[in-house]
Amino acid sequence: MRKLISHTLNRRRALGTLGALGAGLAAATVSGCTATTANLGGTKSGAAGRRITVGSKGFAESWIMGELYAQGLRARGYQVDLKTNVGSSDIINTALQSGQIDVYPEYTGVIVVNWAGTDTALGTAEETYDIAKKWESEHGVTTLQATPFENKNAIAVRQEFADEHGLEKVSDLKGIGDFIYSTYPDNVSGAIGYEGIVETYGLDNMELKTLSIGLNYQAIERGEIQAADVFTTDPQLLRSDLVVLEDDKKLFGFQNVVPLIRDDVFDDLDADAPEFLNTLHSLLTIDAIQALNEASAINRIDPAQVAKVFLQENGLM
Repeated sequence: MRKLISHTLNRRRALGTLGALGAGLAAATVSGCTATTANLGGTKSGAAGRRITVGSKGFAESWIMGELYAQGLRARGYQVDLKTNVGSSDIINTALQSGQIDVYPEYTGVIVVNWAGTDTALGTAEETYDIAKKWESEHGVTTLQATPFENKNAIAVRQEFADEHGLEKVSDLKGIGDFIYSTYPDNVSGAIGYEGIVETYGLDNMELKTLSIGLNYQAIERGEIQAADVFTTDPQLLRSDLVVLEDDKKLFGFQNVVPLIRDDVFDDLDADAPEFLNTLHSLLTIDAIQALNEASAINRIDPAQVAKVFLQENGLM
C-alpha cells in the first residue's frame, strides 16, 4: 500500500499525497494492509493484560494524538482505555494527577506558563522543554520526547501582501502603514493577544477585527483583513498562499508536544512503551501533523482511522 505519511514527509508530499488522504484511507479499508506481524512495529510483550488509560482534550489534533498513543500501545500488548474530550489543560492535568488517566499529550508552553509560572520569554524550545520536564518531575510525572512540531499562535499574511511590503518577520509590520488584523474574541487581551502584540512589537498601526476561530481564513482571502492570527498546525495553511511571519521577539513562546505519564504508571511499563512514544513523537513534523489535521478536521475522516494509517505506514503497528 502506498505510503501516505512518513518521517520523510515534506510540504510537497503533504499537499499531494495527503491532500487525497480520504481516498487512500478508503483503499486501505477495502483492501486491508497485507503487512505481516513480523514487519510491523507492534509486538505483544510482557505488557499483555496491563491496563493504561490515555486521555485527550476536545479538539482534532488532541483526538489524533490520543488515538496514536492508544493504538500504538494496544499493538504492544497493553489494554488501553481512551478517554476523549477530557477537558482543558487544567482539567486534564488534574485527571492525570488523580489517576483518572495515566498518560496524555501536552504542550510544553502550557506547562511552563500555566503551571510552572514562568512569566519571562524563553529563548529556545529546548529551554522550554527543560523547565517543563523539571516541573513535571517535581510533581510525580515523567516527560518523554517532544515533537518537532509545535502548535502556537502566529501571524499570517497573504504572499502578495508580504511581497509588496517586504515582510518576513512580525516586526516588519511596524513600517507598512495601517492594516487590519483579526483574532478570536478571547485573544484580545493578554501577553500573546492583540494587546500584547501591539505592546511588544510597537504595532500602533495594527487595527483589530475579532472573528470566531476559522473565519479569519475566509476574511483574509476576501481582503477584509490583511493579517490573521493562526495556529501553526492549522491544516488551512497547507491549501493557501499565506505566509507565517517569524516571531522574531519570541512573543508566542514554544509549544511542542510531549507525552506526560504519571511516575507510578511509567515505572510499571515495559521499555517498549516509552520507546514507541518517543519514536512516534520524533516522526511528528509540522508537515505531518498539518496533514493529519487536514484529514480529520477538513476531510472529516475519523481520527482513529487517520491515526491507524500513520502508525501502519511508519511501521509502528
